[in-house]
Amino acid sequence: MDPVRNPYSPGAGNPPPALVGRDHELEAFDIAVQRLALGKSAKSQLLTGLRGVGKTVLLREFGQIAQVHGWVHEQIEATEDLVFTLGVATVVRKALLRLRVRERVRDRASRALGVLAAFRVRYQIPETGADLSFGFDPTPGRADSGILDDDLGELFVEVGQVAQADGVGVLLTIDEVQYLSQQSLAALILGLHRVSQEQLPFMVAGAGLPSLPGLAGEAKSYAERLFDFPVIGSLSEEDAAIALSRPAKDEGITWVADALAEVVDVTQGYPYFLQEFGKETWDVAPGPDLILKDDVAAAVPLAMDELDTGFFRARLDRTTDSERTYLRAMAGLGPGPYGSGAIAEGLGKTTAQVGPVRDSLLKRGLVYSPRWGRLAFTVPMFDEFLMRALGPLDEGG
Repeated sequence: MDPVRNPYSPGAGNPPPALVGRDHELEAFDIAVQRLALGKSAKSQLLTGLRGVGKTVLLREFGQIAQVHGWVHEQIEATEDLVFTLGVATVVRKALLRLRVRERVRDRASRALGVLAAFRVRYQIPETGADLSFGFDPTPGRADSGILDDDLGELFVEVGQVAQADGVGVLLTIDEVQYLSQQSLAALILGLHRVSQEQLPFMVAGAGLPSLPGLAGEAKSYAERLFDFPVIGSLSEEDAAIALSRPAKDEGITWVADALAEVVDVTQGYPYFLQEFGKETWDVAPGPDLILKDDVAAAVPLAMDELDTGFFRARLDRTTDSERTYLRAMAGLGPGPYGSGAIAEGLGKTTAQVGPVRDSLLKRGLVYSPRWGRLAFTVPMFDEFLMRALGPLDEGG
């Protein structure tokens, strides 16, 4: 097929596979935005799932839905190194400056920027290329107590009140929420609790690994009253087939049934993998108007190599030698989840001896704990990649 027309290439303009079959989550978010705009209560959403299932794509779609309703949308990308107060101050400043251009709330937004300036001074937030206070004098006594739980709530209330005065709302999306410290996550939850009590049009939507509900519950016991935790997983066989066939059909190309079934089986329905296999199959298929099972067979090694050298390798390359050995021991046990004791036994050590490595891998988001004493990979099919890349544990290492 013509690679220029490849409908699976990034930026091709087609809805990504991650959005297929996600109507429930999108509709629930849309309803929540509309309820908050009417001054009614609504839960925010924290999407959970493995990597590559499309959580980030859904967050981006949430932002577009909010903007259709006239809301202001800002995004935080959480990382291991994120200074949470700086991240929040940066997006709050952007939101307030967007609101301030509107004549009827200009004075109110300016006052809120003074509260932000006080927050910045109290938490010693450095300037990052632009003055976060944007020249506004700090407003003493607001969001500057030094108690992050209280101050973040004050800040969120200020933003929510400005938005409410203008008849709009503000959406803050946070990707990779699991990287937030327990203190930061607790402050975020309490801040959202404050605005929900006043039924202000301010919402937080986030995404993170499957451990996120537990982390939120540990941070604040009432987190489940503020958030829904939709589980985003692999697509059903039907939805995976639609995700592959629909973009091709729009180009006048048909996937034969056994070719579709082969890709769905190999990818296990994970959206990112579906897109990669779709792209490679399109490029190798001679056409003119059919994609056959033989085309898939020719594309499989190419797609697997792309995943191995990109999606998978990028995560393995960030590990230390001891972390890599631990991950290989997990993979050598077969499909997970894995018992911590069994992993340690495979390494010839006690659970206490390998505890620091386990904790490091948990913190970095390469593994998660689905329940006490068990571990699983956060990346689909990562165990198979590790065996290809590193070999069994007894082959050196």
